[in-house]
Amino acid sequence: MTSADHRSAPAWSHVEEFLRTHEADRIPHPGGTLLEHLARVAALLADWGTDSAVQAAGLCHAAYGTDGFDGALLGLDERDALAELVGERAEALVYLYASCGRAAVYPRLGRDGEPLFHDRFTGRDHTPPEEDLRAFLAITAANELDVLTHNAELAARYGPGLYRLLSRTRDLLPPAAWLAWQARPELRPEVRPEPGQVSAKGI
Repeated sequence: MTSADHRSAPAWSHVEEFLRTHEADRIPHPGGTLLEHLARVAALLADWGTDSAVQAAGLCHAAYGTDGFDGALLGLDERDALAELVGERAEALVYLYASCGRAAVYPRLGRDGEPLFHDRFTGRDHTPPEEDLRAFLAITAANELDVLTHNAELAARYGPGLYRLLSRTRDLLPPAAWLAWQARPELRPEVRPEPGQVSAKGI
């Protein structure tokens, strides 16, 4: 499915209208508005071959705010409304993404076999099933790639750390997602030579 196919899909148009009624089209975001960002994330997930629930979660991933984006379109007491719109699995993935306490979770990803997730809303830890972890990482890869594509300052500041995170977890990513990150060499961490070695920049 191409980005154009995504934008013309009736189901997504219905969801996008719901997001528009919650003013996602009025919230500034790198690359335009939050709604434009959400649509691009869903389109990337479609291009990477994820299933429809993951795409819908990508389109709505900021509905409850995130650990990196304070603005929330819906309150947590409105979860049923979102589930009715996009399905229970997609809504559960939106909650998983929104609730992730990144400072606690990111260092565990790719290092712990069954990483604990810290729910920043409840303060509790839990271990998501692998299917949900894969979806979470796909949404993370798409979200961050779009943000960094549209903001050079954020790319310089956070790109290398996110590249390391996704490199550690690449076996859980859609292959096309990791290829998309590999195609962005400016986001890669600088490789520092060991003492006595010559760096590529010095040749």
